[in-house]
Amino acid sequence: MPVFSLMLFLLMSMFLVAMLQIHVFEIAFSKLGLTPEATLALLIGTLLGSGINLPIFKIKIRDDAHWVRLPGRRPVWELLQPAREGSTVIAVNLGGCVIPLGLCIYFVSLRLMEPLLLSLSIALIAGLSYRLSRPIPGIGIAMPLFIAPLAAAFLALLVDPEHAAHFAYVSGVLGVLIGADLLHLKCVGGLGVPVASIGGAGTFDGIFLTGLLAALLA
Repeated sequence: MPVFSLMLFLLMSMFLVAMLQIHVFEIAFSKLGLTPEATLALLIGTLLGSGINLPIFKIKIRDDAHWVRLPGRRPVWELLQPAREGSTVIAVNLGGCVIPLGLCIYFVSLRLMEPLLLSLSIALIAGLSYRLSRPIPGIGIAMPLFIAPLAAAFLALLVDPEHAAHFAYVSGVLGVLIGADLLHLKCVGGLGVPVASIGGAGTFDGIFLTGLLAALLA
């Protein structure tokens, strides 16, 4: 809906302006060794890229007729959900997924972190994210915001304090991507959405914010 998209864009813009005022992004990315120019480019790319979803594949949907209980109502208040067939497009968001993933690849290529320790941390964050995230019909995958970045920062400071910011960012981003998004792909067909975009909330998505907050906390 155009009105909803415009409102979301305005809210995101105001959020970014407020965050820039207190230099949160600059502090987090400077801890990752990025220059102010690179930080500004990433922020602009994330904001503009939040409206770009890149389709990957489709999942066929076939729901049989079933009764649906209305939230907040007694069990007698149920509606018959008719049988339907269709498909859900699985996409990745440029700002909320591709850019954070590209940063992870760059940081790993620097060879600053121990691969085995990093892999174990990613697996732990992925398991935690999978357990805490829930598919919500009509919306997507939701999970508590601060648990994953706190866990990523704690593990980074524990096992690799010298490169804690990089370690926390990579393990946080990849852990949430795997645990909250990829491992829940099997549930996407039941969400009732035409497009399921990984990282589709841009700067508000768990992938982007987890990496940012994890680096900041570390």
